Amino acid sequence: MSVETDALLQEVKENIEAAQNYRSELQQRLQGLSQARKQVRGSSSHTRDALHRHFQELQTSLGRVLTERLGALLQEVDVIERESISPLDDCQKLIEQGISSADELLREGEAAIRCGISDREEKLCHFTKKALHIQLDSLPEVPALVDVPCVSAQLDDSLLRVMQEYVSRHGNVSSHPPVQIEELVERPGSISVHWCKVDEDFTPQEFRLQYRRSNAPQYEDVYVGKDSEFLVLHLDAHTDYLFRVCARGEGRTEWSPWSIPQTGYTTLAPHEWCPGVDGYILSSRRNIAMRSDSTQGGEGSCVLYSSSPTYFCGQTLTFRIAAAGQMHSQDSLGVCADNRGGVESLQRDQAVCISTSGAVFVNGKEMTNQLPAITIGSAVTFDMEVVSLFPVSNNNNPNDGGTFKLRVTIGSGNREVVFDWLLDQVVDSLFFGCSFAHPGWKVLVF
Repeated sequence: MSVETDALLQEVKENIEAAQNYRSELQQRLQGLSQARKQVRGSSSHTRDALHRHFQELQTSLGRVLTERLGALLQEVDVIERESISPLDDCQKLIEQGISSADELLREGEAAIRCGISDREEKLCHFTKKALHIQLDSLPEVPALVDVPCVSAQLDDSLLRVMQEYVSRHGNVSSHPPVQIEELVERPGSISVHWCKVDEDFTPQEFRLQYRRSNAPQYEDVYVGKDSEFLVLHLDAHTDYLFRVCARGEGRTEWSPWSIPQTGYTTLAPHEWCPGVDGYILSSRRNIAMRSDSTQGGEGSCVLYSSSPTYFCGQTLTFRIAAAGQMHSQDSLGVCADNRGGVESLQRDQAVCISTSGAVFVNGKEMTNQLPAITIGSAVTFDMEVVSLFPVSNNNNPNDGGTFKLRVTIGSGNREVVFDWLLDQVVDSLFFGCSFAHPGWKVLVF
């Protein structure tokens, strides 16, 4: 086979491979297009159902309210009519009794006139006495029409106009939610959720974040507030979670439509304190440690380390103080290269830490820069990045001696300190720890 044939055959093979890749890419785009079409049609169908359901509920509720109000007004009419007619009925009975008595008296008077002369005087006297008894000059009082209730209803015709105007503005349909989840960042046992608004005309007043396991039936609220990011804690590693966010517009009471759900997961094991250390009580998830009275009694402390070296450079390690006790100069929160025992504080070699007074220690030496004192609610953060590695051995093995330099940023309150931390060996991950001399301190790590 000639060289030209070989080159042509190679070009054909390359074209075939390129065509296969091209077809694969087109098929993936076709699949993406199908998912997009499914989202449009699915969300449209869901929105139609929601609109029908909402307005049907409004019609039912409004009809019930109108019926109840009509019934109450009709009942008021009935009460007024009943209370007003009763005295008129009594007056009518009295008048009818008077008419009956007058008719009877007339008949007796006419009979007395027509009777014979022998009985006339007796009957005339009896008639006269009876007429005096009836009191023909006393008439019952009939109320004037102005004093009698004239029932009417005052109905504001503008109500219908106001309702029509309000209903005409009620609800809105949008093609895109005003806020969307922008980024999901895995953290140890947690996920940092970041979102942003995508509608320039929408002014958010506060946000609402929900999440659920991918196989769970319902979402649950995890955050409501003004921030556009939130760290969702207590998540299981290698488990899919769905996140969605909505917002309440400025001056509005209703929430906006939910963002398109985003799936996130963390592969990082959660930070945990080491169990079984004398003087410390841990929560069920081992992410909260509380300094208790030591079973050995007496003042002093030992370091409580993490259960394993789970902190890696490039992450943010946070200690949040949930309760505070009495301060001591040996108190410390920090990160270390090892979990050596027999020490009372992280204010030692191969460790960086901050004391409860705000003093910062690097390899056991106190820095001149100081952070605010630690109190209830304080959040202390540690951020680290690798700066350089200076090998000193001949075989250039970075794990065989050398100086490992990390750039450390410790933040507390609205202040932070930045410095370089030198270690005598390369470490892939670091321990964290704390030490408190007095009981009452409670710290959450994440």
